[in-house]
Amino acid sequence: MALAGILTDAEIAAGLQSCQDADSFNYKTFFVKVGLNSKSKDQLAKVFGILDQDRSGFIEEDELKLFLKNFSASARVLTDAETKAFLAAGDSDGDGKIGVDGKIPVIKWSNLCPWHFLVSSSGQLPCSMCWLLCI
Repeated sequence: MALAGILTDAEIAAGLQSCQDADSFNYKTFFVKVGLNSKSKDQLAKVFGILDQDRSGFIEEDELKLFLKNFSASARVLTDAETKAFLAAGDSDGDGKIGVDGKIPVIKWSNLCPWHFLVSSSGQLPCSMCWLLCI
C-alpha cells in the first residue's frame, strides 16, 4: 500500500481495528490510532496526496467514501453517514470538498496541532493538512 512507507503495519491494523463495524468510524480516533499525529509535515503532505486520488488538489466525497481502502485493500467502505460526517468536518466553505482556501494568509507555522495550524490575524484556521484532526 502507498502508506506503507509512512505508517507501520501495526499502526494501520490498530486504526482499522477501531472502526471495523459500520458507523463506528471516528476520524479523530482513527488518526491517533494510526499515528498520524506524530508524523512530519512532509509525511502528512504525502498522505494528503494519496487521499487526493484524482490529483485535483481537493479530497471529495467519493474519495472519502473509499478512505479506509487507502490503508488496506481489504478494509471496508465508509457508510454514507460516516462519509458525510467526515466531509462536513473538513469542508470549511461548504463546497463539498476539502482543500486549502487560497484566501487564508499564511503567517507562521504553529505547533498547536499535530498536523499544523495556519495562524492569521483572525485566529487559528485549519488548513488542508489539519482538517482531519483540528476541526
